[in-house]
Amino acid sequence: MAQPDNKKFFENLSGAGKAIAVLTSGGDAQGMNAAVRAVVRMGIYVGAKVYFIHEGYQGMVDGGDNIKEATWESVSSMLQVGGTVIGSARCMEFRTHEGRLKAAHNLVQHGITNLCVIGGDGSLTGANLFREEWSSLLAKLVQQGMISDDAAEKYSALHIVGMVGSIDNDFCGTDMTIGTDSALHRIIEVVDAIMTTAQSHQRTFVLEVMGRHCGYLALVSALACGADWVLIPEMPPEDGWEEKMCEKLSANRAGRKRLNIIIVAEGAIDRNNKPITTEHVKDLVVRSLGFDTRVTILGHVQRGGTPSAFDRILASRMGVEAVLALLETTANTPACVVSLCGNQAVRLPLMECVQMTQEVQKAMDEKRFEDAVKLRGRSFENNLRTYKLLAHRKPESELPHSNFNVAVLNVGAPAAGMNAAVRSAVRVGISEGHKMFAINDGFEGFYKGQIKEIKWGAVGGWTGQGGSLLGTKRTLPAKYIGKIAEQIRKYNINALLVIGGFEALECLLQLCEARRTFEELCIPLCMLPATISNNVPGTDLSIGADTALNAIVETCDRIKQSASGTKRRVFIIETMGGYCGYLASVGGLAAGADAVYIYEEPFDIRELQSNVEHLTEKMKTSIQRGLVLRNENSNVNYTTDFIYQLYSEEGKGVFDCRKNILGHMQQGGAPSPFDRNFGTKIAAKAMQWISKKLQESYRQGRVFANTEDSACLLGMRRRALVFQPVTQLKDQTDFIHRIPKEQWWLKLRPLMKILAKYKTSYDVSDSGQLEHVVCNRTKESDTTTTI
Repeated sequence: MAQPDNKKFFENLSGAGKAIAVLTSGGDAQGMNAAVRAVVRMGIYVGAKVYFIHEGYQGMVDGGDNIKEATWESVSSMLQVGGTVIGSARCMEFRTHEGRLKAAHNLVQHGITNLCVIGGDGSLTGANLFREEWSSLLAKLVQQGMISDDAAEKYSALHIVGMVGSIDNDFCGTDMTIGTDSALHRIIEVVDAIMTTAQSHQRTFVLEVMGRHCGYLALVSALACGADWVLIPEMPPEDGWEEKMCEKLSANRAGRKRLNIIIVAEGAIDRNNKPITTEHVKDLVVRSLGFDTRVTILGHVQRGGTPSAFDRILASRMGVEAVLALLETTANTPACVVSLCGNQAVRLPLMECVQMTQEVQKAMDEKRFEDAVKLRGRSFENNLRTYKLLAHRKPESELPHSNFNVAVLNVGAPAAGMNAAVRSAVRVGISEGHKMFAINDGFEGFYKGQIKEIKWGAVGGWTGQGGSLLGTKRTLPAKYIGKIAEQIRKYNINALLVIGGFEALECLLQLCEARRTFEELCIPLCMLPATISNNVPGTDLSIGADTALNAIVETCDRIKQSASGTKRRVFIIETMGGYCGYLASVGGLAAGADAVYIYEEPFDIRELQSNVEHLTEKMKTSIQRGLVLRNENSNVNYTTDFIYQLYSEEGKGVFDCRKNILGHMQQGGAPSPFDRNFGTKIAAKAMQWISKKLQESYRQGRVFANTEDSACLLGMRRRALVFQPVTQLKDQTDFIHRIPKEQWWLKLRPLMKILAKYKTSYDVSDSGQLEHVVCNRTKESDTTTTI
């Protein structure tokens, strides 16, 4: 991958002579430490002085030892730590003019004019006010004789960049706030555990989740676990909801479902803005149905624990982006918030985000609930629509009758989230009026006739199941194409949804090729990418990759911890992925790796030797543990054993080595919240596309679709979910190595190297540009990276 030279980078973005301070304020959130680490290391990398402000705004007001210069080593071993190691506090004094005067004096004493604030809307609003008052504060300090005129002139402008750290995900303009994904992990872990005991005793559980006045955590966790009912503040239930909910719970029990899950957001209200409590819901269920019902309030467990892989990557990318934004800011640049939209970094005017966030609460207060949902953003709106579609089955009399048969199957290796996608596809298909068929064991089962109709209730409880409940094989259809056509004719299958990895793409291409010979294959064909390797062209992310990343990161954390208190040690870890280095590279970024070896970036013995020397120098000074990741097919000669032996030999007297091959543990386990919801949402979108294509291609009593755009892959591209004809993806694909020719995540490689203390070039061409919140929300057809 071509990189700009260092000289150009440093000329344009030198931080020499600048001082940057980082603070965390308000409630803590998992991933804040990853953001602090990224700000410190990127700041030092560009030549700036970086300071910690301990205890948030209180530390800024109090000054003294609360403001300390940060070093590279001072942020070591904090990536995997939850909360915030530099402390956070709610400061009443900073809300006063006198308090802000003290804070300004303390900053000027250290020469700090660049602030990176990690917190919620209150913290960021306070930062903006501080920035607006800066000139008058300096003037007063000069008047009081506390600073000189020269100092006031030298430090005349204060620059602010914000990152939103909040588990609530209640800040408008941002796809995902730091800590939200980790909070969802905690919620889903609890829900999965509760579901087993609830099933044993035929119980109903009412769970309260956090979120203040935002229902995001409740809504997404309800989607992720297939909850029977969810209550959120943005969309209170209609009058008479109590009877409808009890009818739903009763019907589920009658359908032999042994448990019920009701999720209540802590800010849940009814249409009259009256709070709905978990105790009220419990009493209602017990009184109306007599079900054995328990209440669980998750509380602050949602804030705790280790940050997820998603939050570490999000926070690291945002931390680096925040430093770039501070270096590029001018006196006329408004205070901004850095965020990700899809896979792209963006900068948004801070006060536009704050104002829109306040508009949500205003809409709720005025009972304009539809507006409140829209103001939360397209992702929130899509989550709510999808939940309603999947959780509430319409009576048979209200369903449209399409007379179409749609089949779904899994292909390739199993990936966590496949079952969630199948569940979503089946239920949306039934809601669209189709008859849904499940094919077991991929195309092998297809040609053998392992096909049966699958009903709404048959996929209940599938969302949280790992692997593939339908069964999946790597068998390609070309050899059995005649038998497959025969089965399509026998079962009158009118459309096919294929969920799988690289083999699924090859399967669709073979089916398209065979359309010339077999008219039975002239039906709408859609593929959903599902593979831990994330090696499918046409999409930035695949179902299952997030779960695999979390497995890698959790293992790396444990392995590094195993060396705690021992002599210096380096771990060489091999990841899966075939020839695709996604898992190794992004896992390395999330785990804080010192080096990552992948096929896409060829390396030789000189680079290996250089990496060993680099790590040796770091080991001599401060760090106790090193981490090196190697993708399984990165190099045929430089094997994991070879690298282990090289590091062991060259590190003698400084560190010793251990190696670990992670293997198939990366493929197993329950799907992460991200994969559950990503699979759920793209499968719903795929089924709606199939319905549309069936209508378009139905002529003279039959379905006939043989155009290029009737066989598509639904992928995530930067900011949007996009249907792409599979035949057009051929030119974008390296079929020999089973990877896309261009891969977006390679741009993260220099970032990982920078955070590991390597001098490298960093491509700033893809850094965020200042956008307006309203435009950002209305121009996108879908929000993609969020879950």
